[in-house]
Formats: sequence, structure tokens, C-alpha cells
Amino acid sequence: MSITAQRITVTRASGSCGAEVSGIDLRGGVDPATVAELRRVWLDHGVLFLRDVHLPPRDFLAFAAQFGTPVEYPFVRGLEGFPQITPVVKEPHERINFGGVWHSDTAYLERPPMATMLVAREVPPAGGDTLFADCRAAYDALSPGLRATLDGLRAINSSRKADASKTREDRQKERGAVTNAEVLEAAHPVVRTHPETGRRALYVNLGHTTQFEGWTVEESKPLLDFLFAHIMKPEFTCRFRWAPGSLALWDNRAVQHYPVNDYHGHRREMHRITLAGDVPA
Repeated sequence: MSITAQRITVTRASGSCGAEVSGIDLRGGVDPATVAELRRVWLDHGVLFLRDVHLPPRDFLAFAAQFGTPVEYPFVRGLEGFPQITPVVKEPHERINFGGVWHSDTAYLERPPMATMLVAREVPPAGGDTLFADCRAAYDALSPGLRATLDGLRAINSSRKADASKTREDRQKERGAVTNAEVLEAAHPVVRTHPETGRRALYVNLGHTTQFEGWTVEESKPLLDFLFAHIMKPEFTCRFRWAPGSLALWDNRAVQHYPVNDYHGHRREMHRITLAGDVPA
């Protein structure tokens, strides 16, 4: 076992996905061997959690860049001087939270982000947890017959789907958007193969997927509704409770997430970085 592996402690967050890592001090940068070990654990568990990561924006961006290429979120402008860092905020008077639906980030792009990194700056006294669902385990649990049917399908993903679009309206009004496009759409395989691990995973989500390619919305709805409900079964999920300085890195090719909206009257601010991905296959 390497020196890096010996000083990293990995605690599983559930039987399906998620792992909390301790024993790493991110101040002053992280050596390549540590990054490689973190990536190995991340690919295995789908989402990685760290505590007490009090990195200012410049250092946060530098840390994220060790895992991939940070890119701008198309519908909300980033921080001044750091366009790749998107503030994810819910104010005390607001009732709808940003991204408050089960989804995989920006699946309506031709090249959806490989990963997302989120760090907590301000959290409510209770609530505001995030749930994660393992889409690899969800696929594996399907019957052989259904897996064979889904393997040949593609699905349309749209930024216009109301389940997700309404959750970013407040931030768009406040900060504006990067893109001038009103709607972004892309077709992707319903089952995607992970380019690094080779594992297969369901790649449809409640927030963005509207229908199967070549099917009508009405024809698609019963099977999509089944898949959406299947993915969020408790046995495929883990739950993360945030504290200031908590960080999560999730693999959009393997998991979905859902920010719980149970803290009305309190402020929550997170900073998010998405990392460039490839065309799902």
C-alpha cells in the first residue's frame, strides 16, 4: 500500500454509493499521488465527501482542476473573477431551491459534465441535505429483459423541462445567464457506459429527460416514470449532511442527486464547479 493510501481513511456512506474521506489537508495544494488515490475512491463509490475544506475561490478552482477541466454553467453566471464557480443560493424568503429535483447535471448538453464539485459556504442549522442515487446499481437491479430493451434506446434531454427550469429562475434574475439560447436539447443513450470504469448506468433523469428518441411523450411516460422511481429507491441512495467547509465531488456519469428543500426561513450558500465531460456512449 502506498504512503498516500495509508494516510487516507475511507468510510462508506451507504451500501450502494458514497464515501467520506479523511486524513487529507488540502491547504497548500494536493500532490498528484493523493489526487490519484482520491480519483480511485471516487470512481468506485460515485461520490466523494470531504470535511473542513475551507478553500477560497482561487484554491477551490485549483483543486477542482486537478480532477478535470472546469467549465461555466450555461444558465447562471459565475462569481466575479471566477466564472467557472456558480453560486448556489437559497435566501430565507425563497421557497424554491436551486436544482431541487432528482437529476444529473446539464444532461441537455451534447457533452454533459463529467463531474460536479460543491463546497458549502453557509448552511441552515438543520436540513438542506443532499441525496445521491447510484444509477449503476439501479441498472444492475433491472431484469435482463428490461436491460436488453433499454440498451438500444436513446432519450431526449431538455433544459426546458419544468421540473428543473423553475428551480433556477431566481438565480437567473439575480445573475443573468451565460448562453443566449432559450432551450438546450441533446439525445443520449438511455444506458451509458462509463469511459473510465466500463460500468453501465441508467442515464435518464426526472429533471431533464422528456421522452425516448422516436417515441412520443405519451408513449415514453410510463416507462420513464418507472425508471425515475426505480433510480430513487432507498437501497440505491446515500444522504450527506452539510456543514460549512464540507465538499462533495460526484460523478455525473454514475450518480444522480437531489438537494432536499426543508429549510425555509434560513439561508444556504454553496459554490459549485462542473468539470468538462465527453459525449455519452
